[in-house]
Amino acid sequence: MLDNKGQTSAEFILLIGGIIVVVLLTLMFYRNYITGLSGEIKGEEVSNFNNKLDSLSKYFT
Repeated sequence: MLDNKGQTSAEFILLIGGIIVVVLLTLMFYRNYITGLSGEIKGEEVSNFNNKLDSLSKYFT
């Protein structure tokens, strides 16, 4: 009976460890995604879009 408790504890620890690894990999991927996205946000297309919105604002104020 003691062996069963030990095996259950070991399996639980392995399960938690696996979940932690998956979470860490997901966070690393998400960080790379956000870093790549920041370069696009600073792009010229966004500036042009903002300028066009500013030119349209005179019609709505």
